[in-house]
Amino acid sequence: MQFELAFVLLFAVATAVAIVARYFKFPYTVALVVAGLVLGTAHAFEPPHLTKGLLFAVILPGLIFEAAFHVDFRKFWKNKLAIHALAIPGVVAAVAITALLLSPAVGGLQLVQGFAFIHALVFAAVIVSTDPIAVVSLFKMLGVPKRLAILVEGESLLNDGTAVVLFNLIVAVALGGEFTTSGAVLDFIKVAGVGGLIGGLIGFAVSQVIQRIEDAMVEITLTVIAAYGSFVVAENFHFSGVIATVVAGMLCGNWAANTGMSATTRVAVESFWEYLAFALNSVVFLLIGMEVQLQSLLDSWVPILLAYLAVLLGRALVVYGVSALLRLSSERVPWSWSTVLTWSGLRGAISMVLVLSLPEGFAHRELLVNMTFGVVVLSIIVQGLTMPPLLRRLGVTGQRDVYQEKYELARGRLSSVHAAMGALESMRRSRDIPADVLDQLEKDYEQKARAAQEELANLKQQTNRFHEEEHQEAVRRVLIIEKDSLLKAYQKGAIGKEAYEHLSTELDERLAKAKDAEAHVSLEDSVVSNEPVRS
Repeated sequence: MQFELAFVLLFAVATAVAIVARYFKFPYTVALVVAGLVLGTAHAFEPPHLTKGLLFAVILPGLIFEAAFHVDFRKFWKNKLAIHALAIPGVVAAVAITALLLSPAVGGLQLVQGFAFIHALVFAAVIVSTDPIAVVSLFKMLGVPKRLAILVEGESLLNDGTAVVLFNLIVAVALGGEFTTSGAVLDFIKVAGVGGLIGGLIGFAVSQVIQRIEDAMVEITLTVIAAYGSFVVAENFHFSGVIATVVAGMLCGNWAANTGMSATTRVAVESFWEYLAFALNSVVFLLIGMEVQLQSLLDSWVPILLAYLAVLLGRALVVYGVSALLRLSSERVPWSWSTVLTWSGLRGAISMVLVLSLPEGFAHRELLVNMTFGVVVLSIIVQGLTMPPLLRRLGVTGQRDVYQEKYELARGRLSSVHAAMGALESMRRSRDIPADVLDQLEKDYEQKARAAQEELANLKQQTNRFHEEEHQEAVRRVLIIEKDSLLKAYQKGAIGKEAYEHLSTELDERLAKAKDAEAHVSLEDSVVSNEPVRS
C-alpha cells in the first residue's frame, strides 16, 4: 500500500505546485525540483526511487513519444543539418571536451586521488544529454521564434539516444573492454540505425491500422503501443529504444494523425498525450528533487562546481562551433540563438538514471553520482530561472512577436473556419442535416472568414514579412506539384527519359532557390528588428 500511497501523494504535491507556480508565474519544472528538494530533506514520505526500470519502462517512452508526436517533420527536416550536427557529432565533441576540461581540473587541485581521464569520460557521457522540457514551456510562454524551439527540442530528441549509446560504449571500455574508433562507429551506427528501423516499422504498422479504423479509444491505445512497444522491442534486442520511439512518434504525429484520424479523434489523442506528458513530467521532476541528498552534495561542492563549469564550457564550445559552420549553409542561426542554445542545455532524469546504473564497485562511483546530481540540480534551478531574463536581454523576444502572434491567431482562425465550412458542405451533400440549419451556420462561418481575412489584410499592410512568407510557401508547394506531375507523365510514357531528366533538373534548381529564399525569410524573421510600420 505504501507504493500506491506515495504516487497519490506525488500527484497531490504536483497539483499544488502547479497551482502555485501558475499564480506566481514561476517555471513549473523548476518549482517541482525545489519542492522535491524540500520534501526529500524533510523526509516527508518515502517516494519510489528513480530507477532505470521506472524511467525506461514508464516515464521515458511516454515523454519522448509525446514530444516527437508534436514535432512538425517539415520544420524538423528544414533544420536537419543543425539538429543532427548538435545531436550526434556535437554530443561526441561535448563528451570529449568536457572530459578534457574536467580531468586536469580535478586532478590538478588534488581533490580526488586516482581520478583519471576515463572517469571524466564516463561522467561526460552521463551528463551530456539535454532535457528541454523546462525551457520549451518558457519558449511558448514568451513567444520565442518557432525555429529556435524546433532546434532545442529536435536536438534533445536525438541526443538522448546518442548519449545512451556513448555511455554504454565508454563504460564497457572503463571496465576493461577493447576500444577501436572503427568498432565504436560501427556499434553506434548499428545500435542507432536498427533502433530507428524498429521504430519506423512499428510506427508504419500502427499508422496503417489507424487509417483503417475510426474509434478514438482504439486509436489512442494504438499510439500507446507505438510509444512503449517501439521502445521495449528495441531495448530487448539491445538497440536504441530512444531513437525507435522518436521515429515511431514522428510517423504517428505527422502521417497517421494527418491522414488517418478524424478531427475529433485527433483532439482526443492529443489531449491524452498532453495529460500523460504533464503527469510523467510532474513525477520525474519531483523525484529528481527527492532523490538528491543535500548533505552529500554539499560535501562534494568543489568537484560539482568544477563539473558544472566544464559542462557549460563544453556545451558553449560545441554550440558556437556548430553555429560558425552553419553560417556557410542555408541553416545559419543568429549568434544570439547560440547563446540561448548553450544556456538551454539543462540536464535531467536520464543523466541521474545512467549514473545510478554504474556497477557498485565502479571506481569513484559515489563522486560521479554526486557530481551528476549536483550538475542536474544546478542546471535546472540556475539556468531554468535565468532563462526568461536572458531571452529578453538578448532580444529574442520583443515587439516583433506582437505582430507574429496576431498573424498566427488570424491564420489559425481562418484555417479552422475553412475546415468547418468544408464540413458543412459535406453535410449538405450527404443531406444528414436539414438545409435551413446549414444555411444559417454557413452565413455565420462566412462572416467569421471575412473577419479573419480582413485582419490578415490589415497585418500585411503593417509589414511585408507575412506576405513574403506566404509567397515563398506558395512557390514551394507549386513546384512540388509540378515535379509530381512531371514524374507521373514520365511513368505513363507521355514524355521520354531525356526530357524528364532535363525538366526535373530545372525544377530541382528552382526548388533549391525557393528553399534558400524561404530560409532567408525565416532567418530575417528570427532576428528581432523594429520594422517600421508603412504609412
